[in-house]
Amino acid sequence: MGVLCCTAPLLNRLIRINICAIWHRGARMVVIVSSVAEGKRTAPVTGARNAAFDRARSFIILLVLIHHSVIPYTYYGHTDRQSFLLFDAVVTFNDSFFMAAMFLLSGLFTWSSLQRKGVSDFLRGRWLRLGLPFAIGAGMLMPSAYYAVELRHSGPGAGFIAFWWKTVTVGPWESGPIWFLGVLLAFDMLAAAVYLVAPGIVEALGRVSTAKLEHPTYAFCMFLAASVVVYVPLDHHYGIAQWFTLGPLAVQSDRALLYLLYFFVGVGIGAVHGDRSLLSPDGALARRWPLWLAATIVTYAALIGLIFYKREFLPDPNNPPQGWDNVHAFLFASFSAAQTVNLLALFLRFDNSGSSILDPLRESSFGIFLIHYVPVLWLQYLLFGFTLTPIPQVTAILKALLVFVLALAISWGATLALRRIPGVKHVL
Repeated sequence: MGVLCCTAPLLNRLIRINICAIWHRGARMVVIVSSVAEGKRTAPVTGARNAAFDRARSFIILLVLIHHSVIPYTYYGHTDRQSFLLFDAVVTFNDSFFMAAMFLLSGLFTWSSLQRKGVSDFLRGRWLRLGLPFAIGAGMLMPSAYYAVELRHSGPGAGFIAFWWKTVTVGPWESGPIWFLGVLLAFDMLAAAVYLVAPGIVEALGRVSTAKLEHPTYAFCMFLAASVVVYVPLDHHYGIAQWFTLGPLAVQSDRALLYLLYFFVGVGIGAVHGDRSLLSPDGALARRWPLWLAATIVTYAALIGLIFYKREFLPDPNNPPQGWDNVHAFLFASFSAAQTVNLLALFLRFDNSGSSILDPLRESSFGIFLIHYVPVLWLQYLLFGFTLTPIPQVTAILKALLVFVLALAISWGATLALRRIPGVKHVL
């Protein structure tokens, strides 16, 4: 399988797309690494904000929709009658990197925002931009989405109001993909505290990331090693299935420190203006995209091979030995680091200027992310049990395609309509 990136210039050069992830209850998002350099440095990029970052973010939002659209039709985790084995590879690809990458991207401009606005205005803006959507999503959108699952499993019962009341009082209070907003808000609050108490820590992290601009493998190896160190022990302790939850707030227990690392790597790079050096479109990291692509392919192939071994050769695939878990954790963290850097390098190298097929999504991507899970689950509920063709695999592909296209259209249209309401643009 190739690597993910999807813009016109990039598609012309790199036809193959890389998508893979594991089934979880939500989806996750992006990362960046850079800093000021010692000695030789790439010429800073001045002027407008780097378009590659916005396009990478929009691309990840599309991956989130793909991820949720195909989950019921995976071979090993399907909840519908039809399945398609390659959807398992798509889910593995996505789940293994895209939320971590989203955190990195989200952290990239945090420091400059704190410096420009001050802590009070920064936090006020974060609570408006993240806290309010999270509250609306957890209180209204996610119960509406999960009611479709309730109908399929248990029937209408006492109705939606009773289901909603049970969700918010007894639980489980599923937050779907918007768990990301709650965790990102917590990370932003932590960044604000660090900005007040020990700003040098973040700037030091940024300087380490950009210490050798002409040798980006240094930053990559540091990033990969850190990913392994913060992820493998927690995965060993908690496993991949455990979530920490507090009402609608949730985060996968073994990934909490991994997400925190990626976020603060992004913050550190932004603190030393690494978007103008390490993450410059003309920088060494972007120029050496074949190296990161190769690292992504190797780690992803190893990850898929390990999963295949578990499914086909272990006596109990649902309870693999600890040694298998440890190797899986190492490969997971390695692929996450490789694909995150690869994604950034590809967008910086091939989709940083001119127009892009992702540009129309830029203003609506956040709203699409917030809303899409409602139409996704209801469309899957409506399609459940239907046989569209005599071939089960073809039916699974058609169902996933219908869900993706219609959910994108519905959530995009709803976002455009909501943004016409005065004041809503400040949130969506």
